Amino acid sequence: MSDDLFAAAAETAKLARAPLAARLRPRTIDDVVGQEHLVGAGRPLRQLVESDRLTSALLWGPPGTGKTTLALAVAGTTDRAFEQLSAVTAGVKDVRETIERARERLGQHGRGTILFLDEIHRFSKSQQDALLPAVEDGTLTLIGATTENPFFEVNAPLRSRSTLFRLEPLDDSAIEALIRRGLQAEGVTAAADAVTLLVERAGGDGRQVLTSLEVACALSDYTHIELAHVEAALGTSALRYGRDDHYDVISAFIKSMRGSDADAAVYWLARMLEAGEDARFIARRLVIFASEDIGLADSRSLEVAVAAAHAVEHVGLPEAQLNLAHAAIHLATAPKSNRAALAIWTAREAVRNGATGEVPAHLRDGHYQGAAALGHAVGYEYPHDHDDGWVEQQYLPDRLVGQRWYTPSSHGDEAEIERRQRR
Repeated sequence: MSDDLFAAAAETAKLARAPLAARLRPRTIDDVVGQEHLVGAGRPLRQLVESDRLTSALLWGPPGTGKTTLALAVAGTTDRAFEQLSAVTAGVKDVRETIERARERLGQHGRGTILFLDEIHRFSKSQQDALLPAVEDGTLTLIGATTENPFFEVNAPLRSRSTLFRLEPLDDSAIEALIRRGLQAEGVTAAADAVTLLVERAGGDGRQVLTSLEVACALSDYTHIELAHVEAALGTSALRYGRDDHYDVISAFIKSMRGSDADAAVYWLARMLEAGEDARFIARRLVIFASEDIGLADSRSLEVAVAAAHAVEHVGLPEAQLNLAHAAIHLATAPKSNRAALAIWTAREAVRNGATGEVPAHLRDGHYQGAAALGHAVGYEYPHDHDDGWVEQQYLPDRLVGQRWYTPSSHGDEAEIERRQRR
């Protein structure tokens, strides 16, 4: 009895000293803030938990969206035993011991076990494989949490036996609700503009906003938080930019330029630069974009993009940010055409699908002795011998005559190219 009292007292003392984010973690699924698409009334995760039919699951989302919080809330809502491991510190031995306890619990008491494995993407293939038999036979229900795309980081057999739940960054209303809970827990009030700034700078990260709030509380001496306290607290918060952000932000950057929105393009460029993205990666994407999405509608765009790439190599950051912005704005405001890209894509597809043929005899190499006797280069018309610098003759294999892969658009310089081709 004394040991139980001592353990309870130690746990209470530990919780009192825990960060605000840990102290505010909900006990049941009803207390979860945000992720309404999963835990709202009638939504899938809530139905599975309330009916105690939850099978193994993967919680995937950016940091601070509530993966651990949701797992703990699930544990508080079901009657199953709950065990927690972190892939950062746990090994195969820990996994096997957890499985053995779950097996004994199920055999002796008929009680299931939920294993919450945080940072599951940090487990190696062999470590993930160690979980598979227990997941397959129902010895335990696995809830894995990851910030990385599980299709890349979680073994296919384990992934196929788990339901994937995608957690989204918290919206402003959820962030504000968290802030209000934090203020109540700390017994502190806050100015409206201070709360607004915390919401605006949260970036959908609940843990970050609660950390910033805790710092602001300390700076205010746990009385009343003013805007200045929040500004000082936010100076210690890092910009979130994980692996998914790397792909998502560059995608938004490219799509903004394709959509001719220069302001959005500069914004996403700024996000990448502030997060420490490799400037050479950005420059490579600009060079690709210049031909893929602009092409002959404005051939100068490729020159601008290549010049920006050279500037990154020769000048470096921070100065090269000017060259990257110059190029991004030019490409965003240039006329758009993907006809050059379509030409090579469709031509290569045609070749793969069997669109081949012999080189016409008059186009073959005739610069060697005996070529004429074979008919090579015989009848070839040299365009420069004609006043217009052009002569009508066959350039494609016989079976492909009349096939077109490049069709100019009416955008930018391609309108003139189309006129020249018709003439």
